Amino acid sequence: MEFAINHICAPKFSVEEFFAMARRLGSTGVEIRNDIPDVMTSVAPEAAKAAATAAGVEILSINALYPFNDWSGDLPERAIRMADYARDCGAKALVLCPLNDGTPVSEVDLVEALRNLASILRARGITGLVEPLGFPVSSLRRKGDAVAAIKAAGGEDVFRLMHDTFHHHLAGETEFFPEWTGLVHISGVTDPGVAVEDMLDGHRVLVDGGDRLGNLPQIRALLAAGYDGPFSFEPFAEEVHALSDPEAALAESIAFVREGAMAEV
Repeated sequence: MEFAINHICAPKFSVEEFFAMARRLGSTGVEIRNDIPDVMTSVAPEAAKAAATAAGVEILSINALYPFNDWSGDLPERAIRMADYARDCGAKALVLCPLNDGTPVSEVDLVEALRNLASILRARGITGLVEPLGFPVSSLRRKGDAVAAIKAAGGEDVFRLMHDTFHHHLAGETEFFPEWTGLVHISGVTDPGVAVEDMLDGHRVLVDGGDRLGNLPQIRALLAAGYDGPFSFEPFAEEVHALSDPEAALAESIAFVREGAMAEV
């Protein structure tokens, strides 16, 4: 298995510290962000690229353009700015998250947004990773709908799916799209008191034996179906962000996932 590390695992680390930690953990793939932490506005893209090169890691993606499916206001400008940054820092992809406030977005608008994004991404050699969000209020919950929209937009050459184990579980999805999957985000929920429909990003911790999301079965299914890309850790819980030794916690979770996922493949 190939693991990647998302900067949200250690948001207090500088890019240099974060990249070095990922490399020590045996990962050559990393993801940077424009929120937690906001690398885009604090580190020049050329500096991020130089730091990645020095550490021997590859920037897999920037998280995330939101809401990518509402092509209005300043979204086109932000899309161009993020795609430029991705190109200049050497990132392979830009993560695309849909509107998530209870407002519906029509299929027509979704397809139009993808068409507009496709031209921006193609011009810069960047892949768009469409990440359906499984929350009940999300305007795009399921990967099957995302694939249909990508095809309708003629974007098969430039878009792939982000399979997120948290959102896959929240959406109640059963279908996997390994041939469409460009990257997988993994995180766990261990709180026994929260109902699935009430799970939020703040519940997402590193994957361990108390996981309620079925990470191991999802990972086994993806591997068995032919997915051979990275599995990237993306915990949002404050308790993870506050860890004094995130590297040790990640090493433990990596070992747990590797042993559990490979046991039945």
